[in-house]
This record gives sequence, C-alpha cells and structure tokens, in this order.
Amino acid sequence: MRYSIARAAATMAVILLAAACTSVTSPAAITPSPTASSPDVTSPHPTPSRTPPATLSATPAGIAPGAWTATTNMAVARSGHTATLLPDGRVLVVGGGGEDTLLEGGPRSPTAESFDPGTATWSAAARMIEARVWHSATLLLDGSVLVVGGSGGLREAELFHPSTGEWIATGSTSTPQGSGHTATLLADGRVLVAGGNPGSEFDPLATAELYNPDSGRWTATASMATARSWHTATLLPDGRVLVVGGGSDERGEQVPSATAELYDPSSGRWTATATMTTGRLGHTATLLPDGKVLVAGGDPGDGTIAQSAELYDPSSGSWTATGSLTEAHGFGHTATLLPDGTVLVAGGSAELYDLSVGRWTTTDKMTDERYGHTATLLADGTVLVAGGFRDSDGLGMEFWASAALYHPTGGS
Repeated sequence: MRYSIARAAATMAVILLAAACTSVTSPAAITPSPTASSPDVTSPHPTPSRTPPATLSATPAGIAPGAWTATTNMAVARSGHTATLLPDGRVLVVGGGGEDTLLEGGPRSPTAESFDPGTATWSAAARMIEARVWHSATLLLDGSVLVVGGSGGLREAELFHPSTGEWIATGSTSTPQGSGHTATLLADGRVLVAGGNPGSEFDPLATAELYNPDSGRWTATASMATARSWHTATLLPDGRVLVVGGGSDERGEQVPSATAELYDPSSGRWTATATMTTGRLGHTATLLPDGKVLVAGGDPGDGTIAQSAELYDPSSGSWTATGSLTEAHGFGHTATLLPDGTVLVAGGSAELYDLSVGRWTTTDKMTDERYGHTATLLADGTVLVAGGFRDSDGLGMEFWASAALYHPTGGS
C-alpha cells in the first residue's frame, strides 16, 4: 500500500513523541541548509560578499554566551516555511502554515514577513503569488529569492526582489515539485532542484531540473539513480552536489535510504558514491570548514529516531562514524554552521558539534521546544530560530509564531 496522508501524520507524531522520550541525558538544544538550508538544511551560497563575518560581535551585556533570548513574535504561526538571509541583513520568512501543515493537503499560506536584526522586530512583506508550505527558497547571485514547489505539487515558481519588495512569476518547472525536494545554488548561479514528493500519496521523484536566472527557464538534467524525498543536498567545494538519504519507494512503501550520489554540473550527470552506515530520512547535512559533510539524526525507518552522526569525505568518497548526538533528533530539526566552526543542532533541544574532537555537547535550552522551524545565521554570528511545531503532550500539534536568537559561545 502507498504511504498515505494519515500514515504520514501518524509517523510524524511518533517521531515527535519519541524525541521527547528517548534521551537518557539532560535535554540539549539544537540548527537546509536544507542546507545547507534544509529540509536545508541549506546549501552554502558561493557569494563571499554575503557570508557572515568570521568573528562574532561581542555578546550583548547581560546575555551569557551560548544562551537563547526570545525576540518579538511573527504575525503568523508557521511550520514548513522558509527563511532566507537577504543581502541587506534582513531575514525573509515565507509561506508555511499552522494546523495540519504536516499533512500533504494541509493549509498553505501566501504570507511573508521580514526580521530586522537591527531592531529585532518583524514587519509584513508582500504576499506570494501562490500559497505554499514545505517549499524551497534559494538566494540567487543577484540578491533575489527563488521560491519553488511545496505540498500539492506546484509547478509555478516565483521570485522576490528585495529592492522593490515585490514577487514576480518566473518559469514553471516541467515536473510538479512537491514537498521534500532540494534546491541548491550552483557555483555558476544556476539552481539544481532534485527529488521530492509531488502528491498526497508517497511517490518520490528521481528527476532533476536546472533553473537559469538569466533566462528564467527550467531545463531537465539527468535523473538521480534513486527516487527520494526529504533527502539533503550539499554543494561541495569542488562544485559538485552531494545528495544523501531521504525516503525511497520500495514496493509501495517509504523506506529511508542509506544511498548517496554526486551531481557534476559540468557533465550534467549523477554518479554513485559510498552508502551511509544507516538509512536516514529528515536528517540534516552540513558542510564543515575542512570540506567534509556532517550528516546527523533523522528517521532510520526502524521505529526509532537516529542519535548517530557520520562524516562524508569528498576526497575519498567514504563515510566514517563520528560522535553520537546527546539526544536523538528526527524530522524537522535544523543544523547551522557557526562562525567558529562548530555546528548548532536545534529541535526539541539544542547541542553543539566540535569537529576538532568529534563530540557533541549540550547548550542552553531553547525558549520553546520546536521542530519544523527555520534557523538562520545572521551577520553578527547569532542564529535566528523562527516558528515550528511541537506535540503538545499528546493533545495535538501546537504551532509557534515565536522566534528566538542563539548567542554563540565564541567571539570577541
């Protein structure tokens, strides 16, 4: 039988409940992507002028390093939204929704708003042309933001121009881009969109398309070897894209995949690389300063939530285990590379990964327990976490309009 909407919602509830119950250590806080915005986790953008400074600003008086502080609330409670750091330092938050957004047919919002780090306040932005949830948003080299897909299998794409504050339609994808796809900015300015689940039943895509900002058009490129959704895509230093895990279709059932493959923009082809030690769905992937990729958490498909993490080395094409998270983190957590080279994982709780020793340590507890939120590294080195949901003690999902700032331990 197909992976139904009801089963998807039930699985998500189990994931959230398990996240609250599996840890035997003290709770920890956690960042696309994905990445690499998300689902980014967020892929890194090859735009050095927009990269946050390598050193942090001084921690504000009265705020301890490693602490979370609440900021003003968004106008709308959101989950399945996106957050994009604009060239002027503001954060554009787009779409998402509240109750039932975990379902493929749940409410979708066309609303958008922006956060100003200078005043720590939110202000309304122009509404999108299409209402969206679980879509992707990619900052292009010209400073505009490309929004693609979302639940329901939308083909329409649109662009936000910060200079005018307006949305305009751009070319439509040839394949409906549903939830769980990835969008990666390539070194030449094009955007690679891969995989996803276009409908209400589980039927992942293997297809991939390229968006050309100069023409506003999409062209097909080679398909992946494995159909997948809720995978991650990470731009490597050599310009290739590493796609990892996600839900694949085996005899009509969703099975977290351990496979990984590489896309080469110069040839337009995919090649297989080593498989992970475990299958993962809804995990995060973060490009580290040494060029390796840290993959953490997710759903391994055995009824648990992954507490393990592993490293991919592009030079050898191999995976190695690294220190386990202090707490299991499933679907909807985030991972953010901080200016000091550590990685902040957030969702339910928060913790930090130190590459130099390969270990995780807990950090201050988040102001609100949340999954399905966004985490954005700001120019001053703080991290803005916004929206999300939690399982409200078995009484149903509670959705957040709240936001908070994480103040890293490093800096001047």
